[in-house]
Amino acid sequence: MGLPHLLRRSALALAFLFAGTVGALAITADEQAALSELSAKLRAVTTMNGEFVQFNPSGDKVEGKFFIARPGKVNFQYAKPSNLSVIADGKSVLVFDKKLQTYDVWPLSQTPLRLLLDSNLDLATSEKVRGVKVAADMIEVTLVDKTKFGGGILTLVFDRKSNELRQWTVKDDQALETTVALYNVEIGNKLSSKLFTINYAAATNAARDKRTK
Repeated sequence: MGLPHLLRRSALALAFLFAGTVGALAITADEQAALSELSAKLRAVTTMNGEFVQFNPSGDKVEGKFFIARPGKVNFQYAKPSNLSVIADGKSVLVFDKKLQTYDVWPLSQTPLRLLLDSNLDLATSEKVRGVKVAADMIEVTLVDKTKFGGGILTLVFDRKSNELRQWTVKDDQALETTVALYNVEIGNKLSSKLFTINYAAATNAARDKRTK
């Protein structure tokens, strides 16, 4: 499997994060309090930007910059040699390959990415939370969600002191894991709306050209 294919698969993993079964979850009072604190922190964050390192199932590493404007908007810009970007504009999610000029677009509402971008997400009450681990330096929260795009599990890792999101790991229905770690994170910056613009005309043209080949 070539590197471009692996990078593309990993970019798709950012969009199709997780799915699974729902069952009863027993959590302690400390865990419940931690989830409430995390939820309050998430709701207070309207914009976030910084850099990321992504570790793919093959073991290779890619890097890039990210921009988030909640609710609903994100832009992951992969550094070279990757040519990928992942953009959500509040309605749709686009995976764009600049080199191949391919545009893959899905409704945001049909992808679990909407949960990370939901400004009203309440981890303390959500039935999608399936596990909580509270340690001295970090908190892990595992979520599942049924979507039309297959199965997997998402584990979010937060800094225990600041309650800021630091990392997530995606395990798909083949038990392959992709981990994304955030660093140099800034919160509250004014971000240009151009970062979250999807060229629907280009995507439509690309899809038409693909069908005619």
